[in-house]
Amino acid sequence: MLDSPSSQNARPASLDDTDLAMLAELERNGRLTNAALAARVGIAESTCTQRLRSLRDRGVIRGFGAEIDPAALGLTLQALITVRLGTHGREQIRDFEQRVRSLPSVLTAFHVAGADDYLLHVAVESAAALRELVLEHLTTHPHVRHVETQLVFEVLEGAGMVPSGAPRSA
Repeated sequence: MLDSPSSQNARPASLDDTDLAMLAELERNGRLTNAALAARVGIAESTCTQRLRSLRDRGVIRGFGAEIDPAALGLTLQALITVRLGTHGREQIRDFEQRVRSLPSVLTAFHVAGADDYLLHVAVESAAALRELVLEHLTTHPHVRHVETQLVFEVLEGAGMVPSGAPRSA
C-alpha cells in the first residue's frame, strides 16, 4: 500500500556480493529454508542466519508474505486509477491516504509527482464493482478533483529488485 515515512528517507544499504546473492535467491523464492539459502549462496547456515537478521534490521528486507492472485479470489478485473487532488495540504493528503488505505480493492497506491497525485492499482470482481469504487469511494471524496481509470489487460513480471550484475547461483 502506501510506504511508511521511514522508507521515504531511506539511504541505499551497503551490500556485498553475498548479500546480493541472498537477496536474488529470496526474490526468486521467499520460502527457501535457511539451510537451502546458505547452500545456494555458499555460506554456513549460522552466517546466513546472521546476514538475514542484519538485512531485516537494516530494513533491506521489509518482510515476507504470500503473493496472492486476485483472480483466485474472484477479483478478475484490475485497473490503474490516477487521482488528482484539488488541494494539497498535509491534512488533505493524510485524509485521502486514510480513505485509500481503508479500501480493500486497492492492491497498491503510489503518491506520485506530475499532473496526477496518486496512482492506484486495484482489483475488483466486475465492471460494476469498479464503477462503484470510483463513484462511491473516490470521486465523492471532498479533496478529489479528477479521476481517470485504465483497465489492466495483463500484469507482466519485472526482472526484480536485485541489480542485474548481482551474483546468482546456478
